[in-house]
Amino acid sequence: MADREIIIDLYSCSGGAAMGYYRAGFAPYCVDIVDRPNNPFPTMRANALDVLGEMAANDGMCTFNGCLIRPVLAHASPPCQADNPQTKGTNRANGWGREHVSLTAPTRELLDATGLPYVIEQPTGSGEVRRDLMLCMGMFDIYTGKPPPWVQRHREFELKGFTVPQPWHPKHQGYVRGMRHGVLRDGPYVAAYGKGGGKATVPEMQHALGIDWTDVHEELTEAIPPDYTQYIGEHAMKGISNG
Repeated sequence: MADREIIIDLYSCSGGAAMGYYRAGFAPYCVDIVDRPNNPFPTMRANALDVLGEMAANDGMCTFNGCLIRPVLAHASPPCQADNPQTKGTNRANGWGREHVSLTAPTRELLDATGLPYVIEQPTGSGEVRRDLMLCMGMFDIYTGKPPPWVQRHREFELKGFTVPQPWHPKHQGYVRGMRHGVLRDGPYVAAYGKGGGKATVPEMQHALGIDWTDVHEELTEAIPPDYTQYIGEHAMKGISNG
């Protein structure tokens, strides 16, 4: 990856976002608060906010596993439990779950301080990011490119320093399988989170997301489909080259 521009992927989990950026031509360097041995890219266990603080103080550079790197782009997927519509809606109404702290605002503040172009990703409906782009798996030819099960996995992206065209959002082709709002349905989509109630199995999530390098349930439930960041990365590459 020596001849590629570096992107730093913060809160990287198992590297779903990083894989898309790699396919777009970047060299991903990943940061996560826990060890992620399934991540196929260089990974450092660290607090993302600490890494961003170092970058903000050093003209966008940081020390990565003992080596100094200079990314040209940053991607951040702060933990979304506090911002997730389910946490704020159904779970809260029923008294389920626990309190979560949103890291989106402090992440954005430090990203701004680095001076780098960046991407912040959150689930649709969180209200925590500016909706510069919304992506769904249906925008990437899943209806003709692969058989069901599929996922919808709507995600919103706040972009700084470049723009990405908003793709057309095709009509969904049926229901999400499982118990939803008290009704048990069948359909071509699966819910790639949680367990039971007809939710996706690990092999189903691997197939639907296009991720075959991890079989850890928690990593798959949090993963960004590589199709999303490949699309973003291709436009970011053009924007950075023209900047």
